[in-house]
Amino acid sequence: MTTRIIIARHGNTFTKEQTPTRVGGRTDLPLVEKERGTNVGLYLSKYNLVPDVVFAAPLKRTMQTAQLALKAIGKDIPLFEDNSFKEIDYGPDENKTEDEVIARIGQEAIDKWNKEAIVPDGWVVDVPFIIQTWKELGKKASAQFKDKNMLIVSSNGVIRFAPYLTGDFEAFAAEHDIKVGTGCICVFEKEEGDENFKCTAWNVKPSHFLP
Repeated sequence: MTTRIIIARHGNTFTKEQTPTRVGGRTDLPLVEKERGTNVGLYLSKYNLVPDVVFAAPLKRTMQTAQLALKAIGKDIPLFEDNSFKEIDYGPDENKTEDEVIARIGQEAIDKWNKEAIVPDGWVVDVPFIIQTWKELGKKASAQFKDKNMLIVSSNGVIRFAPYLTGDFEAFAAEHDIKVGTGCICVFEKEEGDENFKCTAWNVKPSHFLP
């Protein structure tokens, strides 16, 4: 039997006509479309990854994504708000365009954030807490949800630390782009006797695998 932690990033909060900004935990925007949240549920159903329980960060975009996924699955699955997975605080760059952010901190800082999860100057990110949150989730899954599927709906800034579940974040980051797209899915699995979780899917876009 397999214990799974399935992670989904929320759907879009900007339309194609809008200029996106860095939206952190202090900004509670709703989704502007239903497709990505719905596709999460359709993908999980198609590939036998239906969750037994769902935890979502207490923001409109994450809760709405979780609700859309559950509606698409069509089963009565418990959904809980979990503040541990709430998006980070971008400090002075909150709600700024990418050009404005780069002008303040430089492209090199953005690249280090996207490749190594090194926090740029001024952002309010409790890295040890986020890492511990993922590690504690692994323990919780192994103890309380053994041989079951857990779904976590969170945001880009938090999800990039999820590979700490594998026990070797540095190796994972060296081989993968740790930035996860909107509405994309990651899967971590643990078999009986395994010490850590193994990543079996990362940054998967559900629409590429659906009719």
